[in-house]
Amino acid sequence: MNEFNMRLTHLHHCRGMSWKMIYNILKKDPQLKCMYNHTQSRIIPRIFTSQDSLSVLQDLHSDQIQEQIRQYSQNGIKTITIFDKEYPSLLKETYQPPWIIYAKGDISLLNSGTHLAVVGSRQASEYGEKAIQYMFPKLIEKGVIIVSGLAAGIDAIAHKEAIKNKGRTIGVIAGGLFHIYPQANQKLAYEMMKNQLVISEYPPDTRPSRWQFPMRNRIISGISRGTLIIQAKSKSGSLITANYAVQEGRDVFAVPGNIFSPFSGGTNELIQQGAKLVKSAEEILEEFLY
Repeated sequence: MNEFNMRLTHLHHCRGMSWKMIYNILKKDPQLKCMYNHTQSRIIPRIFTSQDSLSVLQDLHSDQIQEQIRQYSQNGIKTITIFDKEYPSLLKETYQPPWIIYAKGDISLLNSGTHLAVVGSRQASEYGEKAIQYMFPKLIEKGVIIVSGLAAGIDAIAHKEAIKNKGRTIGVIAGGLFHIYPQANQKLAYEMMKNQLVISEYPPDTRPSRWQFPMRNRIISGISRGTLIIQAKSKSGSLITANYAVQEGRDVFAVPGNIFSPFSGGTNELIQQGAKLVKSAEEILEEFLY
């Protein structure tokens, strides 16, 4: 890790640090050259509240945080900053892209092939599973990389089916890489860390919080050319992912569902609002290829 990356990663670990605060610090000190000297003590109070600036200045002088960061590589964790060539190019085009991505696995997946986000209900039914099993072989044959959130239900099925079809898949998690949630998907996550890829915008020791789940949805859609929704209730988190995709001008696909099933309410509403109704892999591929 070069000196600038180390400094940016250290800044990213400071308590109370936000996207905008890092932006303001970089504006005043683009190379982060003043980070460990007295100049920074003058820059920080202008950007933070007094309480926050105290925490940040304390954390900036913490050898423990620096040691923690140095140990990531020993755990196979790579820190990819927005300034690195490995950073996903499509994600850079989104609103407030993460300054840093913490990754474990094959980072070449971030910038190779065509990425499709696949999300849906945590209580997936047989219909949702069959839809994935029907569409994935063709998508994977064409080199599509499946991106999802390693949640229960559709997400887990999507990752497993991609692997089963000898395809590639990326899991985007809330919380850090040392705290996989839900527990039921830990084995899948560890398998993906060996042969696929798991990423997070949070330092590895961050425990997942409720607010991080909708936030990570912007990364799922942000690294993908399009988002496919398979089974979602009317107020499902999957619709947040679809909304991010729409805001970024990406394709949104939805598998239609039974009008009597609550798990089809969200997908059917998306279709009414202009998402592309898809019944086969070909209908997704034709949008990607032309």
